Amino acid sequence: MSSFIHDDFLLGTQQARELYHHFAKSEPIFDYHCHLPPAAIASNHAFADLSEIWLGGDHYKWRAMRANGVKERFCTGDATPREKFDAWCAAVPHTLRNPLYHWSHLELKRYFGIDKIISPATADEIWTEANARLKTMRVHDILKNNKVAVICTTDDPVDSLADHEKIRATGIATRVYPTFRPDKALGVNNPAAFNAWVERLAGAARTTIRSFDDFVAALKTRHDDFHAFGGRLSDHGLDHALAEPCTRAQAAAIFDAARAGRAASPEDWARHGSFLMLEFGRWDAARGWTKQLHLGALRNANTRLLGKLGPDTGFDSIGDFPQTRSLGRYLDTLDSTDELPRTVIYNLYPADNYAFATMAGNFQDGSIPGKIQFGSGWWFLDQKEAMEWQINALSNIGLLSRFVGMLTDSRSFLSYTRHEYFRRVLCNLLGADMARGEIPEDFQLVGGMVRNICFANAKNYFGLGLAPEFAK
Repeated sequence: MSSFIHDDFLLGTQQARELYHHFAKSEPIFDYHCHLPPAAIASNHAFADLSEIWLGGDHYKWRAMRANGVKERFCTGDATPREKFDAWCAAVPHTLRNPLYHWSHLELKRYFGIDKIISPATADEIWTEANARLKTMRVHDILKNNKVAVICTTDDPVDSLADHEKIRATGIATRVYPTFRPDKALGVNNPAAFNAWVERLAGAARTTIRSFDDFVAALKTRHDDFHAFGGRLSDHGLDHALAEPCTRAQAAAIFDAARAGRAASPEDWARHGSFLMLEFGRWDAARGWTKQLHLGALRNANTRLLGKLGPDTGFDSIGDFPQTRSLGRYLDTLDSTDELPRTVIYNLYPADNYAFATMAGNFQDGSIPGKIQFGSGWWFLDQKEAMEWQINALSNIGLLSRFVGMLTDSRSFLSYTRHEYFRRVLCNLLGADMARGEIPEDFQLVGGMVRNICFANAKNYFGLGLAPEFAK
């Protein structure tokens, strides 16, 4: 049986097909937020087998396997690569209507040229054919074949950035930049982990941290270091935006208490974090960076398996945290002193889509098109239905034409098919509008917008250097 992933997959009208094939398909990829390991790019990693590249670190797939009754040893445990692969093939038929069914078949076809429905019956053929292809496919080949112009990895301030230095020396056309993600700087509610991290920060910043002023200075040094490596983005993963009143003296007292082993209360944690988040925002504005706020994840809901497997293994959820008031207060505090940087706000609770879209509109100031972005569907919302929700909310409240488009938000080098998936969804929506007469059947107008959303808007917005073949 042949795959259902054909040329016009998800494209329901002739107009959608025209938009995708002539305006979206061939655009390069600007992946401005992901969790790819820089070390694998630096070393041009060769994958041992299909299980490593397809299942390693992919908590989306692990969640589906667990839901299908697969034991943990076949997800993150000591099962052999082939056993893990077979467990996944047995689970795939049960993922019908889950986006993993689409993504997995797209990955199989685009990367390995295999046009088969995934199931136990096809597992042997897929394993043999894909592993044969994988022998000629290293990380740099994947980036080149997918026309990846930019990758922005997600990096802790304590990371040395040595792998980014090595990537520069490889000469690959894909430009790889670090993103400043200082979430652990807010960890005063867990002194043991926080203090260990502070010592690592001191080493990375080539200094000694004895006071709160030393701490802030070390963070600023690392922000400067990231800038020197070409980084122009920061990122923060939070329940909700932090904008509680807090003086420097109050933040210092909370910091000193944590350094002495006393955990901050929830109120003090929020105050200390608010002080730092405003500092980070000012640094971003002064440097011309873009700030990203990933808001709304309820992390580590399963404490038993968190203790056994650690974070980022598939036990997080959408949280219904109040968002609007604190987000508005954060953006307004920075804007009131003209220190609000370019900002992308990502929503994880779909009921808040219109709230986020309207909040972005409050802080557009005419300085650049789309200064405040309502970001693409994130994590649990990066599938067809939720992409459409985000696109529709943005279209109704803001300017879809200025949208910086899709990202992978992934640890997998096979995830570039998510850009294809997004582009097909976008073209299908706009094509349906054209077919109904709701927007003009003007392919230069609508197709030009599609092309911009796929690549040019991000290229112009983030201000990152590109290889000559992508800079045109």
